[in-house]
This record gives sequence, structure tokens and C-alpha cells, in this order.
Amino acid sequence: MKKLSVLIFTVLLSSCTYQPHAKTNAPFDGVKFDNIEPFEDKSIFDLLKWQMDSMSESTPWPDEIDSKQFKPASQRSVKPIITVINHASVLIQVDNLNILTDPQYSLRASPVQFAGPKRAVKPGIAFDDLPSIDIVLISHNHYDHLDLDTLKRLNDRDAPKFVAGLKTKSFLEDNGINSAVDLDWWQSITTNKTKITFVPAQHWSARGIFDKREMLWGGFYIENAYKIYFAGDTGYGKFFKSIKEKLGAPDLSLIPIGAYEPRWFMKDAHLNPKDSLQAFKDLESKKMIGIHFGTFKLTDEGYNDPIETLQEEIKKSNMDPLKVIIPTFGKSYSI
Repeated sequence: MKKLSVLIFTVLLSSCTYQPHAKTNAPFDGVKFDNIEPFEDKSIFDLLKWQMDSMSESTPWPDEIDSKQFKPASQRSVKPIITVINHASVLIQVDNLNILTDPQYSLRASPVQFAGPKRAVKPGIAFDDLPSIDIVLISHNHYDHLDLDTLKRLNDRDAPKFVAGLKTKSFLEDNGINSAVDLDWWQSITTNKTKITFVPAQHWSARGIFDKREMLWGGFYIENAYKIYFAGDTGYGKFFKSIKEKLGAPDLSLIPIGAYEPRWFMKDAHLNPKDSLQAFKDLESKKMIGIHFGTFKLTDEGYNDPIETLQEEIKKSNMDPLKVIIPTFGKSYSI
């Protein structure tokens, strides 16, 4: 049933069409964006092969994992407080701003709530316990990152500014969210004393089966007295070094560590823990917090595999383990 659920999630999607956009900093053919280091799109036959292989090779997850919910340590903060709610949803409190990344509070990461990957743990902070959100950052439009139901709830409650990649603004407006801005790679907005820059990632986008790579994907570099990098969802690429060269070494990097098996299918667009640590090194970041794990079973690795593999890779590379935080969902970390 879980395999069928994942297949439905991937194939049973609504189609979207968009008007061509002007020239951008990303590779662009007038309709579709591409990566700095392009990779070939996976076909429906690749997807079916993966799903067939997964019947014997995928490690099962528990249906539901007992987890706690916390209340935010503070309603606002000048110095950084970071709370990984789970998956790629992170509450970043700094410069008296409450910034929320890729908010996902739905039961399933799917276009429908009767099928698709189901969350195994509760959000680390209940929705009603979230402080008032000023800015929502959306890395890309996949259902585990752009959850319309959650965005609409935030829009109705707090009316935050929504920030995403090119051609996402019109999509949000079509769905009743009018306070949105979309950015090109290396383009920025500034609020209070905080500058937020949309930066490259190695990934892709799609809400349906006919709109692949029509909305731009990326990460975010948040800069004030502190520098915080949120990678969103990505594979490994030379862009990590470019981010460091253009914007400086982050004080903290939020880097994916999960959703990476099998490698023949996932490598181009998803980091594994070894890749995550290499990205951390390329960025020359002072600290790292792992994200994008332990919430939805999207790929073949087991529930605990990202954490255990990351710990093994830290030992192999003789890294200081105190520089890498494996977060408890909902717990706040002062940086």
C-alpha cells in the first residue's frame, strides 16, 4: 500500500501551464529552467523501475512514531533561534523577524489527502503555537515543500510575505495568496536589517506531470549580523562553493540529510549524508543543522538511516561532531 501511495503521489498530479519569462540568471530556454550542472530528467519508466525495485529493497518505516511537541522558546528574538519543526520546515527567529521555511503541516505530502506519503511524526510545534510569521520562504514547488493548505492557513492568520523562485508568485496568486514575491537566483529582498538572497540549488520543480522545471527552485541566504543558509532540497554541485565565494561563509547552514536512496535515482537531486558534509565543507560554514529527514517516507532508506549514516561519516572524516547538530524536532537552538 505504501508503494502504491508513493506512486500515486508521483504520477497523480494536476497539470499547470505558465507564460514564458524573461531572461534569468538560471539556465532557461524561455519556458523551462535548468540546473547549473544539468542532469537528465527521470522518465516514467525509471519511476516504475524504482517502485518495482523498492518492493524488495526499501526499508519499512513505522506507521507512527511517538514524538513530542514543543512551544517556541521565544515569540521574537534579535539573536538567532532555530527550530526545526520537521522535514524542511524551520522557524528562524532573528532580527525580530519570524521566518518560516517550506511550511508543511498537512497529514500527507501529496496533491490529495487520501493518498501519498503520510507523515510519521507530528510537527515539532503545533500550528496554533507558532509565533506570528513575518516571512515565508519557499524553496520549490514539490508537495513536501510547497503545501498550499498550510500556506493558506498562514496567509489567513498572519498575512506574511511569501518569497519563492521565479514564476511561483502567479501560482500563489491563482490560489488566493496575494502577498508574494518571486526571485531570480542571486536576487534579494531586505526587511528590517535582514537581506534575503535566493541562491542556486541542484534540483527541479513540478506540481503536475506536464510542468516540470517551469518554476525556479533554490535555497535562501539570510544575512544580517549573522549569516544563515537554508538549502531547501538539493543534490550536490559546485554552486555550494559559489555561494561561499559570492556571499561569504555562513555562521549556520541548514542542509538536507535524508531522502537519498536509491542513489541511481536520487543522486542528482538529493544529498546523502556524505554529500551533506561535503556541502558543509564547501560552504566553510561554522555550524550545520540537518534537515529534510524523519518525517515523510519519500525514498528507500530507513527512518534512522540518515542520522546513523551522518554520524558515521562525521567519524570517518574526523570532523568536530559539535559542529553538526541533528535536531530534535520542535526544540529551539540558539546560535
